[in-house]
Amino acid sequence: MTADPVVPSDTVLVDALEPTDAPDAAAALTSTVALDSERAVDAVATLLRGKRAAVLTGAGLSTDSGIPDYRGEGAPKRTPMTFQTFVADERSRKRYWAGSHLGWSVFRRAEPNLGHRSLVQLESAGAIAGVITQNVDGLHTRAGSRHVVELHGSLDRVICLDCGQAFGRDSIAARLEADNPVLRDSDSIRIAPDGDADVGNIDDFVVPACTVCGGMLKPRVVFFGELVPTETFLEAAALIQAADALIVAGSSLAVNSGIRLVEQARRRKLPIIVINRGVTKGDGRALHKLEAGTSETLAALADRLLG
Repeated sequence: MTADPVVPSDTVLVDALEPTDAPDAAAALTSTVALDSERAVDAVATLLRGKRAAVLTGAGLSTDSGIPDYRGEGAPKRTPMTFQTFVADERSRKRYWAGSHLGWSVFRRAEPNLGHRSLVQLESAGAIAGVITQNVDGLHTRAGSRHVVELHGSLDRVICLDCGQAFGRDSIAARLEADNPVLRDSDSIRIAPDGDADVGNIDDFVVPACTVCGGMLKPRVVFFGELVPTETFLEAAALIQAADALIVAGSSLAVNSGIRLVEQARRRKLPIIVINRGVTKGDGRALHKLEAGTSETLAALADRLLG
């Protein structure tokens, strides 16, 4: 495997997972609707009543499940693994697999929260058409959402970059622990939203290889610098096209894949509602910006729309 892998034919060449420019705080503040929480949710519920919305979720939705946010208050400073570094550098792959395994053990124990369950209720009632998520934790599906587009993939699957064979993450985790006993002795770890974690000495770490061809394995998630598969992005775009409104929940929209979908909604003149603590890249496009916790706001919205 070289540092310049061939780009597969099923990828969106213009949508590498990269950060967008930083949000303009002044523009975001002027675009924020100055309503208190109750009145804000009332206004959004009135707007959405009788409509079917698409929902775009980010890491802020999973914080109530014990998975930290990338950019929220108290988020650790970190340098996420890039696709180019992963495929080019063996030591980096060791570091990634060690940290990712420890993070995965925490992800597996995480449970869907009130926000995830509220979206299930809204989908069952026909109030939302589906969920597009930037999260890789699989919590929407575990909560019971039926139409979920995992924009950046999911940590529960592993693929071979050479032959394409797919593996369940639990089987890879068992191999990692068998080959690296130190992983079974971990007490406390600090994970990131992509499932990575800080690990000490990784010089002797054994990285799993494909049992079919011996090739390089990688979790089925989109790394920074990697491309979002075409069919995935088109499925997300189709949800936006079929919707009457767009709700952004718990995302700062700081990477291209999310903001491109918001821009599609804006071009269709759909009402855009942003629910997030802190400034987002979509605030200037939003009809309503709710500066509030994601889970409790989605629950309050569900109460009003389904009550």
